[in-house]
Amino acid sequence: MTADTTSPSTAPENTHSRVGVTDTAAELLRDLTKRHGPLMFHQSGGCCDGSSPMCFEDGDFITSDADVHLGDLDVGLDRGIPMWMSVSQFEYWKHTHITVDVVKGRGAGFSVEAPDGVRFLIRSRLLTDDELAAFDLV
Repeated sequence: MTADTTSPSTAPENTHSRVGVTDTAAELLRDLTKRHGPLMFHQSGGCCDGSSPMCFEDGDFITSDADVHLGDLDVGLDRGIPMWMSVSQFEYWKHTHITVDVVKGRGAGFSVEAPDGVRFLIRSRLLTDDELAAFDLV
């Protein structure tokens, strides 16, 4: 499953995405949404829990012009789950596609999955030549 929206670039809408989600993570996110309501992610920049993706109830983490909306994770709900990253960190990650996954183990206490004994993590790959071109990175 991949995001329905693209990053803030000149890429045509719904053509390429910077974010995706594994089936296992999507299943957990559907369950967490039932319990907590709409969710959002902010990719941590190294504070608190290293560089883990932090999942919050939507609006519990305030974003601003200092953050980039990477896209919305399509987990099979009426609404995608927005994923954000700080502008300064995005400079390091702009050539990367990010996939949200989940593994057993405790992560940060701030992220909504923490009480379930699992934690979200990022799997990444470099963007393809087509994606680089679509995001004006060549």
